[in-house]
Amino acid sequence: MDRLDAMSVLIAAVESGSLSKASRNLRLPLATVSRKVADLEAHLNSTLLIRSGKGLELTPAGRSYVTAVKAILEQLTEAERAAAGEYTEPRGDLAVTAPIMFGRMHVLPVVARFLSAFPDVAVALVLTDRITHFLDDQVDVALRIGVLPDSSLIATGLGSIRRLVCASPGYLATNGVPTTPDDLARHSVISFGGVSSPTTWTFESKGVAVTGSFRSRLSVNTIDAAIDAGLCGMGLIRVNSYQVVDHVRSGQLAVVLEDFAPASRPVHLVYDKQNRLPLKLRAFVDFVVPHLRERLAQAAL
Repeated sequence: MDRLDAMSVLIAAVESGSLSKASRNLRLPLATVSRKVADLEAHLNSTLLIRSGKGLELTPAGRSYVTAVKAILEQLTEAERAAAGEYTEPRGDLAVTAPIMFGRMHVLPVVARFLSAFPDVAVALVLTDRITHFLDDQVDVALRIGVLPDSSLIATGLGSIRRLVCASPGYLATNGVPTTPDDLARHSVISFGGVSSPTTWTFESKGVAVTGSFRSRLSVNTIDAAIDAGLCGMGLIRVNSYQVVDHVRSGQLAVVLEDFAPASRPVHLVYDKQNRLPLKLRAFVDFVVPHLRERLAQAAL
């Protein structure tokens, strides 16, 4: 039995709450995960986990063992990083995630400059609008838009973005300019969503939430398509400020309902707190933070 491997499987099972979830996260057959945990229990001659309807529960012996195993695995990871030179110079791989459009417009150009400055570091940039999990998705750094939940992660503020309603000047000249959220009902609206498209947009007025209802004349599943439709004069679109800053400044799109715009949303660079930060991660954070702050400031509307 590979004890270190079995320890890692045990921790994955405990943190995920079930053997089946650990199997999916580790990309191992469920039978293999179950066997590794059973082998470890047989080696220790002790029951570590109790399978119940609520999931997995640690026995008293299991709690003590898991605490010790976590410390052992953390020390091993530290030793491997030190041996690989991650604490003497920036080197190694980094996994970075960001929302698709923000990542393409702002994160990718900064990452390109970072790679030129640090040739011994490789970056896997995953652009997704899904919220990634640091442990399950093996993420080192994430860019997050919106208010962050309380966690042990370290968050560095980069700036903020606004949520705007826009339309082409031609559309507004033909159909009029909406002045309140209630006016959405008489306008053509281009909605952006997944399986089901929204039929309401939420605004704010003197700190109070206000809802505007509409019937979507066109529904698309990518924000790029929504912006293109808005530019063509097909109706009102709702977007993040950074997504249309160039179009607004050039006069191709006009912002409406600004008196009802919700509060700006913060943008953060988030990474996991560690006892000793690898130089590759520290170098990345120190490099990209000022560049992204500058880009967000320049993209403000």
